[in-house]
Amino acid sequence: MLLGIVLIVWSLAPIYNMAVIALSAHDDIFAGTVWPASPTLNSFYVVATEGFWYLDHFWHQFGNSFCVGLMTMFLTLLIGSLASFAVGRMHFRNGWMLTNAALMTYVIPASFLAIPFYRIMQIYGLTNHLWAVIAAITTFATPYAIFIFSQYGKSIPMELDESARIDGANPLQIYLYVYLPLMMPALVAVGTYALLLAWNEYLYNFLMLSTPDSMTVAVALAQFLNSDESPWNLMMATAIVYALPPIMLYYMFRRNMTAGLTMGGVKG
Repeated sequence: MLLGIVLIVWSLAPIYNMAVIALSAHDDIFAGTVWPASPTLNSFYVVATEGFWYLDHFWHQFGNSFCVGLMTMFLTLLIGSLASFAVGRMHFRNGWMLTNAALMTYVIPASFLAIPFYRIMQIYGLTNHLWAVIAAITTFATPYAIFIFSQYGKSIPMELDESARIDGANPLQIYLYVYLPLMMPALVAVGTYALLLAWNEYLYNFLMLSTPDSMTVAVALAQFLNSDESPWNLMMATAIVYALPPIMLYYMFRRNMTAGLTMGGVKG
């Protein structure tokens, strides 16, 4: 019990500190108080109205983050589900090698591949473009998706596919009308994982995106540290606003995530 309390306090302390700084006036940030003497929502107002020169493109960058997250989620689900369907339902020869080879990509840390990936994007003229980041994050999210979908797919009876074939369904129809509906818990779980991975990605965003119009919020936040006197209250308010969508997404789909991940592991 005591250890649990310590872990909870340890986990929530940074979040609490973020809120305290965001609600503090600029001159009171380093006052050392547990709670600001005169809490104010001015920092959130400045963020919402883009009232600081580092926030001139905030909502555009927020949209970039959504674009990267949603496209990464879509491509991860599409590639992962198609691969697992081909391996598990169409008796793809040596399909297990595809699953294992995909997981082997995690042997090499993502940071080691940053420079080669940047060079590839440079060759194809995709530097400073959101598609470069989407391609990179999808590359790292897809192996996990293939593994989870392959394990979860084993819980779906093959008799359903055979019945659909008897009724005249082709592989595409089986994939769309039989496989995907029954895979919905796993799709929600992996889709949420891919979206959160893209939302929190910094390294590849920093390498690939260099102009304010192309940046995501994760990279733009670091721009606050370039000034002589960093506006910590604005930075913490921006971070809180940026953290709200994934928090809401997690609590909306947490039950589906648990069902999708645990059933895939048990049935595998």
